[in-house]
Amino acid sequence: MSITVFISYIFLGLTLAAPIGPVNSVRLDKGIKNGFWHAWIVGVGSMIADAIFMLLVYLGVVHFIDATPVQTFLWLFGAFVLIYSGVESIVGAQKLTLNDSREKESLFKCFFSGFIMSISSPLSILFWLGIYGSVLAKTAVSYGTSELLIYSSMIFLGLTLWDIFVAGLTSSFRRFLTNRSLMVISQLSGLSLIGFGVYFGYHGIQALIH
Repeated sequence: MSITVFISYIFLGLTLAAPIGPVNSVRLDKGIKNGFWHAWIVGVGSMIADAIFMLLVYLGVVHFIDATPVQTFLWLFGAFVLIYSGVESIVGAQKLTLNDSREKESLFKCFFSGFIMSISSPLSILFWLGIYGSVLAKTAVSYGTSELLIYSSMIFLGLTLWDIFVAGLTSSFRRFLTNRSLMVISQLSGLSLIGFGVYFGYHGIQALIH
């Protein structure tokens, strides 16, 4: 087992976590408004959902997710969660100030936001089925099945490092913000979530029709 191979799998985890999507939008928003721990706990919720997906792929439990009714439900439920969260973020932005924003949300609510957005996202499911499934296949061929758990742990370590990095970045950036810029960021985050929600809803309706 080469250290270079370990690092490559950690980097893969970082790469999987980095693209801007619903969870990263929420993570940035919560971190800027509330600080390090709120951003970090959003990521923890998301990573637990990711771990569930990884476990399902690892165990080969994929046929259930391939069912059209299940995919349709996930698209529509994911759309509801994202649109609701986006509207809540925009409405709440009007009342937000830097002085009292830390008291606005509990850590549990932030954790639940990260978890429910990941676990209900068809994009996350398809992403892990496609990417992680391919990684498992390649790893099994290259290094044998006995090393699958070790390399999977390296991918998860990459996800964890990204979560800590984003949480630190947003909490540091927060000190340069004004009440006005904080409100604008919260509104943009809300619009981003609504946009993802509309995208999910469109695919859900398409699946429902066909």
